[in-house]
Amino acid sequence: MKQVYELHAEVCKVLANPKRIEIINTLRNMEMSVGELLAKLKIRKANLSQHLAVMRTKGIVKTRREGTSVYYRISNPKVIRACDIMREVLLEQLTESKKLIAKLR
Repeated sequence: MKQVYELHAEVCKVLANPKRIEIINTLRNMEMSVGELLAKLKIRKANLSQHLAVMRTKGIVKTRREGTSVYYRISNPKVIRACDIMREVLLEQLTESKKLIAKLR
């Protein structure tokens, strides 16, 4: 069971990066080439490549090569669901914080 916890933590580390969350959100409904991702995310190619390599190694994204282009997609729709659930938790926490601040004023 300890190994499962360690693997779980490794996947969470991959998801604990704002740029990687943005990549996941960008790929949520479609497959995109590196060029398309660069245009959409407006980051340096080397930086994007590093993030995608980490995400590919941990099984978050899959690739497909067509000619000279490499296309990326989310490997499992549950990754998107997990990110969406965490965003909902964050928004609920922010709402509660706003209510607390309003009461204190």
